Amino acid sequence: MEQNKIPQATAKRLPLYYRFLNNLYQQGKMRVSSKELSEAVKVDSATIRRDFSYFGALGKKGYGYNVEYLLGFFKSTLDQHETTNVALIGVGNLGTAFLHYNFLKNNNIRITMAFDADESKVGNEVGGVPIYHVNELEDKIKGIEVAILTIPAEEADATANRLVDIGIKGILNFTPARITVPNHIRVHHIDLTVELQSLVYFLKHYSLDEE
Repeated sequence: MEQNKIPQATAKRLPLYYRFLNNLYQQGKMRVSSKELSEAVKVDSATIRRDFSYFGALGKKGYGYNVEYLLGFFKSTLDQHETTNVALIGVGNLGTAFLHYNFLKNNNIRITMAFDADESKVGNEVGGVPIYHVNELEDKIKGIEVAILTIPAEEADATANRLVDIGIKGILNFTPARITVPNHIRVHHIDLTVELQSLVYFLKHYSLDEE
């Protein structure tokens, strides 16, 4: 099956599988069952087998899955052999945390530059990443297709429009604003307040046995 026909829900789980398989490989484990995968990534075994079935026969009944083979397969599927450079806009508390973390466990993603309007931050580095003034966006972003927004909500739309004009194709939006972009731009919204409110609601009103 062509990758663009894989259900989006399946595509979102692939990085989870890859991370767990990579951990197993680092531990020297050679094979894993769907039950072990299920317990580790908190996805039921039937869903894992269905996800894997979109890619053909990846395992053998009664044997499980070859960790090294699966890891290599998903590494290729997720383009782990290619480095993706990312720009971060907004070096506040959350942005600074991202720069210090900089996806250390994921060797193919790197924040290579950051932007902020605060003159006291411009010209410095955080986690080895240079910080430029946000007015330099158009001059500095070259060959980067992904950006992270960690700026005030009221600045999100205008900044997103500038990023689109520069050539950014994907935005990870951590602002509460639901930014408006052309249809060919992919945006993933992550509102930490909404996620926390949702967690608290589920804790109060749903038991895990009901899900």
